[in-house]
Amino acid sequence: MRLMTFALAGALALAPMAAFAAAGPAPLPQPDPKTKNMSRYQIQLRAFDACLISQSRLQQTTREAVHSACSCYATATVKAMTNAEVQAFRDTSVFNDTTREKALAQIDRCKLVRPV
Repeated sequence: MRLMTFALAGALALAPMAAFAAAGPAPLPQPDPKTKNMSRYQIQLRAFDACLISQSRLQQTTREAVHSACSCYATATVKAMTNAEVQAFRDTSVFNDTTREKALAQIDRCKLVRPV
């Protein structure tokens, strides 16, 4: 059970990096089949969980300390997504270029640290 928890945390930690990564030569990971039928709310929860993990590491603080800012980020980012962007996320399990731009704007607005 502990190994599954660790694996899930690792997968969630990678999600924001894929979501915010600049276009580059590295191929994206295979789509997660779980995202295929996610609702907007489920996408928001996934973004929130990934934010908690990545931001607590980037800021070297607790997840509780970044809870409000990550909630701000996840809610605003998913709310700003078009239906086409939601479908693109479902198909690829990562934010596309236009969603990534919106996500970066929300990181700034919600006073979070941009991943490198």
